[in-house]
Formats: sequence, C-alpha cells, structure tokens
Amino acid sequence: MKTRGALFFLMLVLFAGLASAQRRGRRYSDGPIYFSEGGVPVDVRVVKTAREIASHSTGTPEWKYTPGFDRDGFTFCRIIRDSDPNGAPTSASWITDFPDSDLNLSFRLQQMTSMRVNPNGRILRLTDKDLFDYPFIYMVEPGALLLQDEEIPILRKYLLNGGFLMADDFWGEWQWECFAEQMKRVFPEREFSELPMEHPLFTCVFPLNVEKNKLQVPNERTGAASQFSGVTWERHPQKDGSAEDCTEMHVRALLDDKGRIMVIATHNTDNGDGWEREGENDWFFHEFSEKRAFPLGINIIFWAMTH
Repeated sequence: MKTRGALFFLMLVLFAGLASAQRRGRRYSDGPIYFSEGGVPVDVRVVKTAREIASHSTGTPEWKYTPGFDRDGFTFCRIIRDSDPNGAPTSASWITDFPDSDLNLSFRLQQMTSMRVNPNGRILRLTDKDLFDYPFIYMVEPGALLLQDEEIPILRKYLLNGGFLMADDFWGEWQWECFAEQMKRVFPEREFSELPMEHPLFTCVFPLNVEKNKLQVPNERTGAASQFSGVTWERHPQKDGSAEDCTEMHVRALLDDKGRIMVIATHNTDNGDGWEREGENDWFFHEFSEKRAFPLGINIIFWAMTH
C-alpha cells in the first residue's frame, strides 16, 4: 500500500509539473466565477453587462437610451481574458475596476458628446459569437495577458475588419513585453509605434495640448497623495528583481495597412481608476479624472467610432 501510494503521489507531481510547463493551450483563470473589487461574485456564464453588478465605489449613474435607438448606440465592451502565470507578476485580472469604470465612462461619453451610449455596457470573451457586434473592446491590466490559441485568429479578423482594441492600466517594461508578445502572435508582421501628441486623436473632442506625461493617471491612492508628493507614477518589478519607477507614459498604436488604428495601448497609466474612482477624492477627481482620464478615454472612443 505504501509503494502504491508513493507511486500515485509521484504521478501527481509529474502531472502538475507538465501542466505548469504548458505556456499556451489551456486557461489560467479563476472562472467561471470571479470577484469584483467590492467582493461581489461575477458568474460569467450568467452576467452579460456591467449594470448587473453592484458598484464598489461611490455608485454609478443611470440613464436611458433615446427611444428608438436601442440598437444604434455605442456600447463599452470589456473583454474577459486569461492571465499567463509565466508572464509579468500581477495579481490583477480582467475584472479590475469593474463595473464602475465602464459605467462612469459611458455616462460621461453620452453626457459630453452627441453619441448615444448603452447604459448597461457588456462583457464577453473573444470567442463569444456577439464579439463582432461591438466595434470597440477594452482590456484592462494586460501585462499578464494570455491569448488562447483559438482566440488569436478571431482577434486578428476582428481588428482587420474594422474593430478597435484599447489596452489600459499596465506598468513597466516587463508588463509591456508580455503584452507585446501576445499581440505579436496576432500580428507577427506588425510593430507598435508611439502615437505623437500631434496626432488628431488627442484633439478630436477635448484639446489635450499638453506633454504626454501630463496625461498620466496613477491609482487613486497615489493620485490623492500626489498633491503633496508630486508622484503620479507607480513602481513595478523588473525581470532582474529590481523595481522600476514607471515615470514615462506611453500611448502606442498598432496600425493596419491603411494607417487606421486597430489597437491603442495606454501604458504606464491607469485610466480605469480615473473613471472608476471619480467620486472618492475631490483632488483626484479634478486633477486626474476631469483633466486626464475622461478626456483621453472619450477622445479614444470618439476616434475609434468615427475612423
């Protein structure tokens, strides 16, 4: 019995080692049930919209579609994604800032532009049959992104057919490398380029005539303290074990053959916290939500939907 038990234990160890060595082809997720930052369970087999989940900040606004335009408005669509345990270390997942960021930004978009905006939002996987109904998709904390093999041709087709992906809230070179590696699997022939502040995206709704770092948004705690410290960046680990001061904000784009932006990556900044936590601290709201996160987010969406 002891020999048989030892053999069984050895088989388990070998199986676990083999499984952990597999970098692709399986899901590294906690689903189908995830927990929001407010501790609310989100069963992705059932939940389809941000409106179904309780706020964990200061509440979210409510509004209704203009009658007759229920199917013609903009919908903020968040992607449920997997995380690579061999990627850059981060405890965050696709559910970060959800649902408050999605609903607050959607409200500001319909409030400050002529766009009709879905008051409910949407969440889905890239493999969902409804993906192509939504021309704009959003990924949060993609520094540990893992695209499944079956998702790669779908995302490629979606983006080449006119879709637009915004990747937001990831910090440091290690996280950037992990995200870029996954996007390279989608477009091995394309490279990201830095979007200059002269690009009309930065002025299409709000005139963001500032240097790029003046658009950097930290998490709410760092942002609230920045009125005293002046620090608007976060520190994240490097591959060599050191910590990186992520001081330089980047807005990088992946273009199609006609120069259309397919993917925009806001790196070393946390727009999601600017949308999510607008009501938690007056200084944070006026300095980061009002001046940076909302204007940039609205400009990006407006550009995506009109180009």
